[in-house]
Amino acid sequence: MLKAVKVRLYPTPEQELALVKSFGCVRWYWNFALNACIQHYQETGKSLKLATYKGMLPQLKKEYLWLKEDCYSSVLQCVAINLDRAYKNFFKGQAKFPRFKSKHHKQSIQYPQSVTVKD
Repeated sequence: MLKAVKVRLYPTPEQELALVKSFGCVRWYWNFALNACIQHYQETGKSLKLATYKGMLPQLKKEYLWLKEDCYSSVLQCVAINLDRAYKNFFKGQAKFPRFKSKHHKQSIQYPQSVTVKD
């Protein structure tokens, strides 16, 4: 059984900055991985596997240091899982093709472990 809790936050300016950075990292990785998936499918006719998405992360963190500093790795791994699920649902005919994320629309983030907010 999966359990999820939606909360509305009223962050301090410092916390808001951290959230904005995390949202940016999540959005950037989603768009990067989706683009890689589209290119791979156009070249080979096959979709990427979840292990490939997750395998990109260590190299990307070396290339883009802000990705390592501004966001937890478990959050980025959730992005990989969600993109893999979205792509599979598309091929099963259960959903539309995954879209690129924009900072002008709803933004969300998943923390797969327990999280505490400290003042």
